[in-house]
Amino acid sequence: MNTTQEPELFGHPKGLFYLFFAELWERFSFYGMRALLTLYMVNEMFSAIAERDSIAFGIYASYGMLVYATPALGGVLADRLLGLRRSVMLGAVFFTIGHFVLAIEHPIFFYTALGFLIIGNGFFKPNISSFVGSLYKKGDVRRDSGFTIFYMGINVGAATAPIFCGWLGVNYGWHYGFGAAGIGMLTGLLVFWNGTKNGVFGDHGLAPSEDKLDETFLGMKIKYWIPVGAVALVPIIAFMIQFGDIALTAFGNVMFEGTIVSFIFNILVLGVAVYLIWMFLQVSGKERQQMIMVLWMTLLMTIFWAFYELTGSLLTLFADRNVNLVGFSAAGTNGITAIFVVILAIPFSAIWIALQKINLNPRTPFKFAFGLVLIGIGFYVLSLSGGFADAEGRVPMLFLVAAYFLFVIGELNMSPVGLSKITELAPKKLVSFMMGIWFLAVAYAFNIGGLIGRTMAINTDDVSEASGLESLNVYVQGFEQIGTFGLGLGLLALVLAPFMKKLMHEVH
Repeated sequence: MNTTQEPELFGHPKGLFYLFFAELWERFSFYGMRALLTLYMVNEMFSAIAERDSIAFGIYASYGMLVYATPALGGVLADRLLGLRRSVMLGAVFFTIGHFVLAIEHPIFFYTALGFLIIGNGFFKPNISSFVGSLYKKGDVRRDSGFTIFYMGINVGAATAPIFCGWLGVNYGWHYGFGAAGIGMLTGLLVFWNGTKNGVFGDHGLAPSEDKLDETFLGMKIKYWIPVGAVALVPIIAFMIQFGDIALTAFGNVMFEGTIVSFIFNILVLGVAVYLIWMFLQVSGKERQQMIMVLWMTLLMTIFWAFYELTGSLLTLFADRNVNLVGFSAAGTNGITAIFVVILAIPFSAIWIALQKINLNPRTPFKFAFGLVLIGIGFYVLSLSGGFADAEGRVPMLFLVAAYFLFVIGELNMSPVGLSKITELAPKKLVSFMMGIWFLAVAYAFNIGGLIGRTMAINTDDVSEASGLESLNVYVQGFEQIGTFGLGLGLLALVLAPFMKKLMHEVH
């Protein structure tokens, strides 16, 4: 319990604005690096290799899977040992180191940097949002407003970073863009550290037990073992990503072809599926209904994010090779979705409230179905762009912007309610497990995206062949297939929505 008078700013705990600033710069650094990553690998790092697209998609997918998997461990360590302050600070330090290491032009530093960034995200991402929540007492009417302010910080960083870092990367060199992302994260780190020193967080975010952290193991305190162990994981992760391509054969047939990370995730998903089947047979009838509802939502969200996250890989290359860009670099197009989120988030929230007042607010199953339908239509829009290409195979940027607009409307139908509904609908004794599945699904979406990217990869001996009408045809055909699948699954979800709505009503 907080025992001190906490300073306020604009009617909110002052600590909120320190966290807002730290998260803004963390998102700036994350999305700035993400915007450049695929382009850097294809156009610079692997430019002389025919399979450069496939390699880049594999690395991007491995990075994405691990980035979304490590927060589960980071959250546990914060809850049981470190507390929110130390976890956020440690994550920010790893992020800062990772971005500056990424600015050094050498393959060893490239993979090492990805390891630092993955570990940093594990400590930072799950705990800074929890820190915001801890600033408000239960029932505080300012809580929703505070999270709205914080959410805006996330998207301001995500919107501006790709544009600025992309501009630096294109005009001055990739590593200047990576370095700018590092400066952004260092800024956020210093602001957060200053807030802890000035006491703006009151008694919030402290470790559960300082005595436990001061306990020794093999002659060193626990609080030092955690960062040491995290650093030790960096080369392991770097090795898995750098030497991660594997192919397993049995009976003369290829049984698996992909990355080590992807293979591990496939085994993990298989194990989870077996456990889910076993649990499904153990629980009551009502709890089975709850599990069906949660798993259906998780499946739809996995497919949605698998398609959505192609913006950072496949669609970035499409923008680079086949879009007549206006006002944006190819890397900068990664900021378009965040710009739309900033513009549309508050109006969408107001629309849902207005519809609720007249009993027309769609229930969650319908919103999830709409989300998939919209992202499917978005890819169809991209497939139609081929009919408007110029002689060099470049299409008007309007198609990319229109597709991203549809993506974001789909996101606003699904993402804001997803976590809330998981905690609400999951059986009480399985809430934590089902939350774990939800985050595992987001991570696994990158595996699916990597598979899609490899399927659509433009692999040639001459980099110049990866542009023009040949690459446009590959992309357009792929977009049509993705759109067909997304739209088909979305329409199926729409048909099943009344049943799922009834199921949701029964489990409440």
